[in-house]
Amino acid sequence: MRTIEEINRKIREGRVVVCTAEEIIDVVREKGKAAAAREVDVVTTGTFSPMCSSGAYFNIKQPKIKIKMGGGAAYLDEVPAYAGFAAADIFLGATALPDRAPRNIRHPGEFPFGGAHVIEALVSGKKVTLRATAHGTDCYPAVERKELVGLEDMNEAVLFNPRNCYQNYNVAVNLSDKTIYTYMGVLRPHMGNANYCSAGQLSPLLNDPKYRTIGIGTRIFLGGGEGYVIWQGTQHNPSVPRTEKGVPRRASGTLAVIGDLKQMSPDWLKAVSFTGYGVSMAMGIGIPIPILDERMIDYVSVTDAELVAPVMDYSRDYPYSEGRGSLAEVTYAELKTGSIEIDGKTVPTGCFSSYLKAREIAEILKTRIREGKFLLTEKVASLPGAEGGQG
Repeated sequence: MRTIEEINRKIREGRVVVCTAEEIIDVVREKGKAAAAREVDVVTTGTFSPMCSSGAYFNIKQPKIKIKMGGGAAYLDEVPAYAGFAAADIFLGATALPDRAPRNIRHPGEFPFGGAHVIEALVSGKKVTLRATAHGTDCYPAVERKELVGLEDMNEAVLFNPRNCYQNYNVAVNLSDKTIYTYMGVLRPHMGNANYCSAGQLSPLLNDPKYRTIGIGTRIFLGGGEGYVIWQGTQHNPSVPRTEKGVPRRASGTLAVIGDLKQMSPDWLKAVSFTGYGVSMAMGIGIPIPILDERMIDYVSVTDAELVAPVMDYSRDYPYSEGRGSLAEVTYAELKTGSIEIDGKTVPTGCFSSYLKAREIAEILKTRIREGKFLLTEKVASLPGAEGGQG
């Protein structure tokens, strides 16, 4: 019905029609899929969730007497950064912890500090302490460096996340007789609670389940600024069972994303700590989905009642590589009621993904597109498992 080039022309001319992934559900109910496909040009999605596989790389301006951090060691607020690139390039992972930090904090009120906190501090305009050591060379004679640095002291500050935007995920429970501490939060014994982490019907990859429009080169909302999909994320696994609408019934696709950290906001990039697990970073990501034809309307109008997730026993599935498989399947509509029924037991649910912030991201992206401030991009290549193959 239309191309991305045609949609961008309408964006420039102020004629584009944009809905969020929530709003399109009602449009389809009222007008039908064919009419919705004719009228709507873009549907915006959003998610705000902890995404452990995140980090940033920095090129830090050199002092007068230069130092070769590559081959030495570098720390930002005593959190170790990887320095094995070159003289002034370092990478800081969101989950990195200081060398002397306790690794198993389980007391209320005590939470670890790590790489995500440093990245959030920098995005907030604060300075952090850079400490580096080196072996010294003729061209880089300094053997140590210690000073306060902020984003203004960096030639480049780039958010680079190898695995974000999981396409569906587990619902975590604990069937053992003791409390366990996981990346899905504290799980009480005897299935005392169930935790999940997804924006459901607003989640980007659940609205383009076969990666027809989301691929390498897709421009996205990332941490408050703009970024791009640059590859499939690590652990990308499209070969899983799917519903009739093509939506995966368990964890599936992922995205590797990149963007200019200097554009970003601490409103959409937050350090989080999990008792007994460690540090992660909550990321705000929004992806526009162009409505190329009626099939895309079928995808983007998916509801929480049509999205299912597997319930997994984390006392068995982690740390063991082979668990018992899922205990049950539940819909996101059921999860959002605050409890689910498993084997006749009512289990309270909790979510680590903010639906409120996901909705806000979708609205911000919608506004940027309508005001002509955000144009769509053609993917230059498809993700593995994409409908239609390479694009």
